[in-house]
Amino acid sequence: MVLIVGVIVLIAVNIIVLSVNSRRYTTFGLERVAISFISPFQELVTRTIRFTKDIWHHYFALVTIAKENNVLISQLNQASEKSNLWQETELANSRLRNLLDFQKNITELVVAAEVIGKDPSAWFKTVIIDKGKADGLTKGLPVVMPQGIAGQVIEVANHYSKVMLILDRNSAVDALVQRTRARGVLKGESTDQLRLAYVLRKKDVQVGDIVVSSGLDGIYPKGLRIGMVSEVIEHEADIFHEVFITPFVDFEKLEEVLVVLDVQKHNIVSRK
Repeated sequence: MVLIVGVIVLIAVNIIVLSVNSRRYTTFGLERVAISFISPFQELVTRTIRFTKDIWHHYFALVTIAKENNVLISQLNQASEKSNLWQETELANSRLRNLLDFQKNITELVVAAEVIGKDPSAWFKTVIIDKGKADGLTKGLPVVMPQGIAGQVIEVANHYSKVMLILDRNSAVDALVQRTRARGVLKGESTDQLRLAYVLRKKDVQVGDIVVSSGLDGIYPKGLRIGMVSEVIEHEADIFHEVFITPFVDFEKLEEVLVVLDVQKHNIVSRK
């Protein structure tokens, strides 16, 4: 609004001056008066126009920068996504290589499966895998990993199966302390720890000992690693040790497993 008024005033004053000059009035006096009168308005209008131009230039510059920034952000997001996919692929390949290396120690048929679901309950430790009857799976088959025993198949559908992990309270594995051959039954606690029950107090068991499957339960192959002794508690009135085991398998990161198809003919080399 101020700009429009200033322009109108400037035009009006210039017209007056031109009119005065055309009628040949006394030039010098009138020109001095006109210049003194017009100059402030001219300065105001010029500065206003420059200020407005600067605003427009800055506005368009900011718009351009904003567009370029959006493009760069989009490119950065795409690059981050590609990097993340690449990293996930590398991790998956590493896990599969470990499974393949472990498979070389098993002379019987195995099926690789992917974990596609987990029981959200705190009481039951089960997962769903993407293999079933169509892949040769049956109830009771052991599920293993390079790190050790993971669990056993308890339900089978055509293309999916449910696996009870050794952490589950209903799980039991006949096991041995590898160093002394002390025998016990490994039970799940529905936590990240296992309990080795029925180990006689006269048997030598120490923190750091490795616990492996005995193969006597008819489910799990002999010699597979299970975990490490993390605590040994002795009760004066009890004939058994109270032994707690930390499993080697990280069940929070369980993504791929191997299901052993023929449990009757295992010939597995223990991974020390």
